[in-house]
Amino acid sequence: MSLGVEMEMYTEVPTVVGAENFDAVADAQALRAAMKGLGTSEQEIIDILCNRSNAQRQTIIETYTQEFGREDEGKPPRDLVEDLKSELGGHFESVVVGLMMSTVEYCAKQLHKAMKGGGTDEETLVEILCSRTNEEVKRIADAYEKEYGNPLEADIKDDTSGPLQRLLVLAVEGVKDDRMYNVEKAAEQAAQLYQAGEAKLGTDEDAFVEILAHAGQRQAFLIFDEYKKISGRTIEQAMQDEMDGELLTGLMALVKTVSNRPQYFAERLNTAMEGCGTEDRVLINIIVGRCEIDLANIKYEYERLYGKTLLSTITGECSGDYRNALAVLIGGA
Repeated sequence: MSLGVEMEMYTEVPTVVGAENFDAVADAQALRAAMKGLGTSEQEIIDILCNRSNAQRQTIIETYTQEFGREDEGKPPRDLVEDLKSELGGHFESVVVGLMMSTVEYCAKQLHKAMKGGGTDEETLVEILCSRTNEEVKRIADAYEKEYGNPLEADIKDDTSGPLQRLLVLAVEGVKDDRMYNVEKAAEQAAQLYQAGEAKLGTDEDAFVEILAHAGQRQAFLIFDEYKKISGRTIEQAMQDEMDGELLTGLMALVKTVSNRPQYFAERLNTAMEGCGTEDRVLINIIVGRCEIDLANIKYEYERLYGKTLLSTITGECSGDYRNALAVLIGGA
């Protein structure tokens, strides 16, 4: 099977799957032993939690409380996630605690962190909302409202503005029309994009937002093909010349995930690790968020693009238990 893609015609391959002969009681007991008394066996925690599916981890959480919930009389029932938080720290804690949440809950938490307090992390908003399908975004939005009490769309409107706000709101509203496949319409839309950008002084960013946010995958692919016929350049090349900032990042996420979603995430990982320092937030979000979806595809694209394995890069960028946990999640250990 080829993991290279065109119009995202590929089979999603995870790196983390459910353990065979899964025993939730044995796992819960082993985790308790790893955290009880002096010192913590971080490797035991990695060996268990990084090698179980999310559904299995949820069962471990329930079993842990059943087994040890009344261990301390007069105190609240013992909770595995709280115990992990009390024993671990730093980026390693972020990885492990993220694994204990469902993917949609994890994404909802990252969105909330991006908007709470002073300032807004537009990059995280863009990465999560502009790189996923309508159905994925809907589940994330539902989880967000359930957990934080406010509609995701309302919080986005409070924290962003202008064309970027419109792009994110349209993503939450799920306006992509996945049924449309019209070559004539695509030629018309490509011409509109050309007139909104390259053909004029200045850029009509709203036109890009409206057309690209509404185009489903198949229609978007047609639009990009027609655009290249008109301009002689790819739409990515044109947008990079016409726009900048988080709006460009968001629109590029839409464009790139149309034809090759794993490549988009491979590029994001490379950006997070190149140069001085590492954007650990990006690294953790992608690896934790995609390990049970298509991280094997992302690994393939990473090696194809950069001539080195994702494992080798992470080994060079990270250290300690944090590095060891990521290595297991990407299937390298």
